[in-house]
Amino acid sequence: MIDQKKKEIRVKIKELKKEVALEEKKRKSYIIFEKVEKMNAFKNAHVIMAYWSMNDEVFTHDFVQKWYKHKRIILPSVKGDELELRIFEGVENMRAGEAFGILEPEGIFDGELSEIDLIIVPGVAFDIENNRLGRGKAYYDKLLKNTSAVKIGVCFDFQLLDKIPVDEYDIKMDVVIDDKNYGTQGSAF
Repeated sequence: MIDQKKKEIRVKIKELKKEVALEEKKRKSYIIFEKVEKMNAFKNAHVIMAYWSMNDEVFTHDFVQKWYKHKRIILPSVKGDELELRIFEGVENMRAGEAFGILEPEGIFDGELSEIDLIIVPGVAFDIENNRLGRGKAYYDKLLKNTSAVKIGVCFDFQLLDKIPVDEYDIKMDVVIDDKNYGTQGSAF
């Protein structure tokens, strides 16, 4: 039942994403990352895990390139059924990955998961209780359950729903930020 509801939401959001031009997604993403950059959790973070966005996700390329010389930026790479963490050292040090053809940094992150202060997490949908619905492979949930880093879900306004179905494996975000609202942000951020 939960899996069917998750599947229905994924299909609906995929259709909504198709209706938004890439330039509009980039504009909305700029607003999202302006909000992220104002957060104390971001200002105080030394090591940040982000992601290199696909065309249907909140656009991260500008954010990553803006900050990698000031903060240590980690990007995930899909290896089998796990995420391998890699250090971003400029676009010139990236290559197409095997799983989704997304550009990935070449350098492996040699630190510990506990060193990551903040994680910017993509998702298909989020809800106002900070729950996240991913693409269904649980890559992020496996990693997020083992970290105490601040977890910031980022999404376009149409991806923030009142309620999404969750199970015991789904990891809640600390805050969800879209291009309209801050979601249910706590004062600690």
